[in-house]
Order: sequence, then C-alpha cells, then structure tokens
Amino acid sequence: MNIYIKSLFYFGIFSILHFGYELTHWAFFTPFCGINESVFQHLKMAFWAYLLASLIEYFVVRKKFNKRTFWYPRLLSTIIVPFLVMLVWYLVPAFLGRVESLALELPWAIFTSYFTGVMGGIIEKNIEENTVTPSFKFVILILFIISAFLYIWFTYKPPWIDLFINPEIL
Repeated sequence: MNIYIKSLFYFGIFSILHFGYELTHWAFFTPFCGINESVFQHLKMAFWAYLLASLIEYFVVRKKFNKRTFWYPRLLSTIIVPFLVMLVWYLVPAFLGRVESLALELPWAIFTSYFTGVMGGIIEKNIEENTVTPSFKFVILILFIISAFLYIWFTYKPPWIDLFINPEIL
C-alpha cells in the first residue's frame, strides 16, 4: 500500500480512537481509545491506530507482498510511531511554550498525526527491503508484546509518573 494512503488510514483511525470513548463511553473501547488528554493516552492511540492501519494494509494488499517479511517491519513501526508522535508534537511547545490557541493546536495535531504515519511507513519499507534476522524478529515480538501489555495495563492502573497526568485537571 502506498505510504501516504496508509498514513491517511492511520490518521483516520487515530481520530476515531481519540474521540471513540468520549462519544460512546463503551467500556470495550477503553484499552484502545484515549480516555483523557494525557501524553500516555495519545501514545496508546498512536500504537493501536498504526497496528489497525497495518491490518487494513494486510487485507488490501495481501497478494502483493511476501508474507514472511510483511509483519515484522510493521510491528516495529507500530512500536516506534507513538514515540515519533511525541517527538514531533513537542516541537511547537519547545519553541512557543504552552499552546493556548486551537487555531494552532488543531492543524499541528493533524500534521503530527499524518506525518508520523508517513515516517512509520518509510521506516517499515526500508526494513522490509533488508534481511530481518531471527534475533531481530524476536526483539520486535518481545517489544510489541510489552508495548501492547503496557498500553492496556496502564490504561487501568496508571503509575504516578507525569506522563500519565491528564493536563485538563492541572
């Protein structure tokens, strides 16, 4: 699938996950959707959104790729994309401080979400073109399992770290 199209799917899914729980209050969505505006919740949404975009990609192009090399680069991008979101998002606060303007925050959020999807796609395409060793596959699987576990676990039992604080209550 084209990187830019996949990034649109990622952005759309991220948007759904951002507002899904707030609009429905369905408990089923809690592990996947943002339940507040904390940094952690946004990382969680990016993780699940990229994984779901990769699942869509799998079903759309499944006859056009090597099944043995498809998932590992995408799982690695799924692990990395949340951190790319954090790195790109915090460029504006680094230069401008706290952003109070929705006119700036909304376009920056849209750009950040889409652009990090593009970066994830570039990473996975480059990894896909190279040999992925069994030990690298093992590391990716372990990191993916740990990530999925922590995104779900910390949704219900957030630790005391400021990464989990909802800025709306400050």
